[in-house]
Amino acid sequence: MTRGVVLLFAVACGAAVANVYFSQPLLVTMGAELGMSPALVGGVVTLTQVGYGLGLFVLVPLGDMVDRRRLIVAQLLLLVIALAVIATAPTASVLLAGMAAMGLFAVVTQTLVAFAAALAPPAGRGRVVGLVTSGVVIGILLARTVSGLLADLAGWRSVYFASASITAVLALILYRVLPRHTDIRPATLRYGQLLRSTITLFARERLLRLRALFAFLIFAAFSTLWSSIALPLSEPPYLLSHSAIGSLGLIGAAGALAATVAGRLNDRGFSRQTTGLALALLAASWLPLAFTRSSFWALIVGVILLDLAVQAVHVTNQTLIYALHPDAGSRLIGGYMVFYSLGSATGALAATTLYAVSGWGAVCALGAGFSLVGLALWALADGRESGLHRQQLGSSTEQRAESASRRAR
Repeated sequence: MTRGVVLLFAVACGAAVANVYFSQPLLVTMGAELGMSPALVGGVVTLTQVGYGLGLFVLVPLGDMVDRRRLIVAQLLLLVIALAVIATAPTASVLLAGMAAMGLFAVVTQTLVAFAAALAPPAGRGRVVGLVTSGVVIGILLARTVSGLLADLAGWRSVYFASASITAVLALILYRVLPRHTDIRPATLRYGQLLRSTITLFARERLLRLRALFAFLIFAAFSTLWSSIALPLSEPPYLLSHSAIGSLGLIGAAGALAATVAGRLNDRGFSRQTTGLALALLAASWLPLAFTRSSFWALIVGVILLDLAVQAVHVTNQTLIYALHPDAGSRLIGGYMVFYSLGSATGALAATTLYAVSGWGAVCALGAGFSLVGLALWALADGRESGLHRQQLGSSTEQRAESASRRAR
């Protein structure tokens, strides 16, 4: 895992996951052109997340069973087709179908994360996962900036035409660069057994269940903000353009810093403390966000705090759960990310519906509620999780010692 290969993983992850978030600054324009009601417009985000969640369960686990290089390239090519359908959609129903398909194949991001974690040495896995996840963070946040700018210049469809072209180029590069032969042994399971084993892992591993619940809550809060923020900013007193709303992604890119720092802290044994601090920041972020209508600076502060917190917890989650069973990395990360997708879909649907009924204050109360439940869950689970983490650290130390001994011989 040279630094160049890690950066390639990060770029590919960012480009793939960005597709899931391109629509958020464009919802109003999409709805107006295709005659969609406000509730149906919210379905654009929800169906994308539903497709993503399904892909996490049925596609990502295949990384433990088949050649990951071929799986990644195949998913990217299918993603190109879905993006082309969205870009040319003549009706709302075709658009929604395309969004669901795009979400399904955008899970190539998690196949790449699992592959990177598998190729990384155990002692540096947190650092590698943090760097790759920083690419995911930048992709998520810059997606809004890029889509808003392109939509203002050439219409919302140009966003998906451009993404389809970039994805096709990445498929070719990854086909040539990803390792053809690795030491990773594929699982000797049939597809049905593979899916059932994912459920078995959840039943067996308490740490996996706990971290999956964290994922649901933090991404429900994350989606509560990002799926609805375009609504108040497109109304008085702001009346911002697509590109201006999308530029908020540049502010939230601070989350990429949190991803790399959290990865290094986890390698040093501070995952529990990192999680608690991040969840406290997440809850606190909703106080300045509540003043969005009267202060743009309050919005900026809230966005920075929220994105720092979410990505710090997310990287810590992925690093810890992968260490449980490295031979089942794709199933672990795929199963974990199902909760990410469910949380994102829940936050998006609830926030857009609540905004129409009760306004921005109710949306902020919803996001704060998700965040406080996560913090309470961390406090209640604190002692037992600490013991589980010490066991993982001991195992990692033994692996490093064994690796050093082999090198010495």
